Amino acid sequence: MRKVSTILSTATAAAILLSAQAQAQVTMKASHQFPGGKGDPRDEMVQIIAREAKAANVGLEIQVYPGASLFKPNDQWNAMVNGQLDISSFPLDYASGKVRAFGATLMPGLVRSHERAARMSNSPFMKDIKGRIEKAGVIVLADAWLAGAVASKKGCIRKPDDIKGMKIRSAGPTFAAMWQAAGASIVSIPSNEVYNALQTGVAEATDTSTGSFVSFRIYEQVKCITAPGENALWFMYEPVLMSKKSFDKLNKQQQETLLKAGKKAEEYFAKESKALDDKMVKTFQDNKVEVVTLTPAEYQSWLDVAQKSSYAGFAKEVPDGKKLIDEALAVK
Repeated sequence: MRKVSTILSTATAAAILLSAQAQAQVTMKASHQFPGGKGDPRDEMVQIIAREAKAANVGLEIQVYPGASLFKPNDQWNAMVNGQLDISSFPLDYASGKVRAFGATLMPGLVRSHERAARMSNSPFMKDIKGRIEKAGVIVLADAWLAGAVASKKGCIRKPDDIKGMKIRSAGPTFAAMWQAAGASIVSIPSNEVYNALQTGVAEATDTSTGSFVSFRIYEQVKCITAPGENALWFMYEPVLMSKKSFDKLNKQQQETLLKAGKKAEEYFAKESKALDDKMVKTFQDNKVEVVTLTPAEYQSWLDVAQKSSYAGFAKEVPDGKKLIDEALAVK
């Protein structure tokens, strides 16, 4: 009788354990606009987090939807805030319409090099930005700064006069302000729509990250590209973000797994970021596109325009805007 009772209690315990495991199994959705399976490091960052979560065996699975297949690029921020979307690789400036301070993470001449971008991460500037991200209902799983470039169907853009009268797609309002001050008109679309805009003549030039220039095959549509080089005007913060609502629903073990996976994704990207620039230069040269970089004097001529337009406008429109710019510029 005791043997039957032991078998029953063992079976009951096993059933309770299976039930608890079933309850603990959480499936989350990650969405981003970048191509999947083609070596875009932003997609790979999300895939690393998904693989690490599964391997940890803590009842957590992440389904990744690349190529804007689940949410449109500009809809992802609200979806994370509301808890409809769990995770995204997200260009933070895309949410600057909601939190104007985020425009500082795509500000002409604010970063200039990958070395300085790495030092930005632990600066008062980024602590301020991350505080605002969290206040809005989202948290950062992994940092990522991408250098960018500007390319045109008409010719090389080296100095402000070169862009006069041109229709340019701009990734965000701070760059748009600088291009406009130099005499260009602005086309507002996300990076995954740039190829068609250039092809149809809706845009004649574009700025975007070096990774997107390759992933979206922009080399098929332009004559010349101004690469980052030693004097990169364009740097953008594109972290892996997570809905705070989604994160708070997880148990401690699952939360720790995601934070640890985020660190691994961040380390991977830090090694890849400069390689993205080199890959872009080689890809564009292989496709017979002229590649140039800015001289210090040319860089300064753009900075002069940016200070009177982007910087001045940001300081005026954004509470603590000047403080944010000063914090970023203070990073040595």
